[in-house]
Amino acid sequence: MSTHAAHSDPAGPPPAAPAAGPGKREVAISPSAAEEIAKQRAKRNTPEARIRIGVRGGGCTGFTYVFEWADEIRPTDKEFAAFGVAIVVDPKSLVYLGGMTLDFTRGMMGHGFKFNNPNAKGACGCGESVNF
Repeated sequence: MSTHAAHSDPAGPPPAAPAAGPGKREVAISPSAAEEIAKQRAKRNTPEARIRIGVRGGGCTGFTYVFEWADEIRPTDKEFAAFGVAIVVDPKSLVYLGGMTLDFTRGMMGHGFKFNNPNAKGACGCGESVNF
């Protein structure tokens, strides 16, 4: 008597999809970050504005994140859009930010945007500086 309960496809099951996430030359926007950007954009009354993210030298561990409104796009900017909002990143910053997800969190300790960056090797205790 066989203990094999079901006939299996000789080709096998389809391969599992890779974990969703941005590629090395992309930046993703989480739904919660998009919702907050849209809210803030509406308060500013600038429907075409985007958030500019980037890195610049400084801070206790070497770099600080840039997070500001961009009413205009520079010719070299890379634009990433999702959920009705867009962010722009300059090419030099994209080297450090490629593969990250911009998120927005709410919790007991407050709320704010969070850079979920797989390229970061460390951060300072205050959270304002990052090391690559």
